[in-house]
Amino acid sequence: MATPARDPAGPAAGFWHDGRVIEQEPVAARRRPRPRVVVLGAGFGGLHATLGLAGATVDVVLVDRDNYHGFWPLLYQVATAGLAPEDIAHPIRAIVARQANVAVRRARATAIDLDERVVQVDEGAAIPYDYLVVAVGSSLSDYGIPGVRSHAFGLKTLPEAVRLRNHILGAFEAADSDPAGAPEGLLTFVLAGGGPTGVEMAGALAELIGTNLAVDFPHLDVSAARVVVLEATSRLLNGFSARSQAEAYATLVARGVEVLLDAPLAEVTEAGVRLVDGRELASRTVVWTAGVRANPLADSFATPRALNGTVEVEADLSLPGHPEVFVIGDMARRAGRGGAPLPQLAQVAIQGGRHAARSIGQRLEGRPTRPFRYHNHGIMATIGRRSAVAELPGGLTLRGTLGWLSWLGVHLVFLVGFRNRVVVLFNWAWNYLTWDRASRVLLEEGDDG
Repeated sequence: MATPARDPAGPAAGFWHDGRVIEQEPVAARRRPRPRVVVLGAGFGGLHATLGLAGATVDVVLVDRDNYHGFWPLLYQVATAGLAPEDIAHPIRAIVARQANVAVRRARATAIDLDERVVQVDEGAAIPYDYLVVAVGSSLSDYGIPGVRSHAFGLKTLPEAVRLRNHILGAFEAADSDPAGAPEGLLTFVLAGGGPTGVEMAGALAELIGTNLAVDFPHLDVSAARVVVLEATSRLLNGFSARSQAEAYATLVARGVEVLLDAPLAEVTEAGVRLVDGRELASRTVVWTAGVRANPLADSFATPRALNGTVEVEADLSLPGHPEVFVIGDMARRAGRGGAPLPQLAQVAIQGGRHAARSIGQRLEGRPTRPFRYHNHGIMATIGRRSAVAELPGGLTLRGTLGWLSWLGVHLVFLVGFRNRVVVLFNWAWNYLTWDRASRVLLEEGDDG
C-alpha cells in the first residue's frame, strides 16, 4: 500500500479547531513540493470544492468513478425521453481544463486510511493526501423491504436512467407486438416514493405516454397504461407547504396519475408490489424513488452515524478528530437553523464544497476556520408541462406556469457547460412547441458501441 513519505524529524505543527490547536504532522514535512488536496467525487459538492481551490497553492486530485459531471436533478428527464444522456453530463476534464493545479483520476474510492492519510481506490495506486474532501454522495436505501434491490429500478445514475428509458419504451414495443400475450401489469408503472423525484417522474411519464407514445403506437390502447405513485405517508412532497403538497396531488390526478397515500410497501416482486395492508398491484416496472443513505465509503470513519448512515461533522464540516478531512453533501450530517439536519439537496452540497475550499485555504494560512452556514435558496419540483411548485426565501411561493418557468431558469443556471445549456433549452423549447419528446430511442445493451 502506498503511503505518504514522512519526516519524523519534522517540526510540530497543527490546525486551528474550536479555538485550540490540534497537533498534527505538518504539511511541510511531506516530501511533496506543495500540499495535496484529494477530492472524492465530482458531483455538485466535489466539483465546487475543486473550483474553489483554483487560486490556492495546492495540488488537487479529483477522483470520480465516471469521467463526467452529471446534473442529477434531471435524470428523470432522461428516463422519460425528454433529454438525451449527454444533455445533462459534461466531461470533468473539460470543466477543469484551465485549472492548472488539478489532476483528474478516474477511479472509485474503496476505503480511507485516516491514520496514514491514504485513499484506497479500485484501480491503480493508492492516493496519499494532506487534505481530503469527501463528496461521494448517497446510495439507494431499501429500508429493508424485500425485493427492492433485485426487482426495482433505481434512478441515481445516468446508466440507470438510460436503462429505465429502454425498459419503458421496450414495454410498449412488447405490448404492441403481442397485445393478447402481454403479461399482466406490463403497462403499469409504479413509482415508490412521493418526494420530488417521484412526483417529477410521474408527471413526465404521464406526459410521455399521453402525448408521444399514444401517437407512436396507434394500434395499441395506450389509455390502458397506468402511472401509480405510492407514498408511505399522508402527503406528497414532504418538506413543502401543505398548499404546495395539495397542488402537486391535484395536478397529478388531473393528468391521470393514480396517487396512493398512506401506502407503505411490504415487498417488490418480479410481477409487482405488495403493500403493508395486503393490497397487491401487478407491475413489471417499479421505480424506487423513496430513500437514500450515505455512500458506503462512510464506513471508513469510526465516528457517530445517523440511521441513514450520514456522518456527524464539526461546525466547519470537518471530521471529528481529523480537521484535515472535510465531509460534505449527502454524506454529512449537520444541524441547520432550528436544529433540524440540513437537507440532502444540491445547494447544500454546492455551498459545502465552496466552504471546504475556503477552510483549506484558511488552514494553509494558519487562520481558524469558520462554521458552515447554509443559505436556503428555496425548494421546487415540477409536475409536468407548465406546472411546478417553487417555495423561495422570504415566503414567496410560485405555482403553475410561473413556478414552472422559475424551475426552468434555475436548472439552466446550474447546468454545467454552455453547450449543455443551449441544447437543453432548445430541447425544452422544442418539446413545448411540438409536444414531441425527441429522445425516444431504444438502445439495447451494446448498441452504443
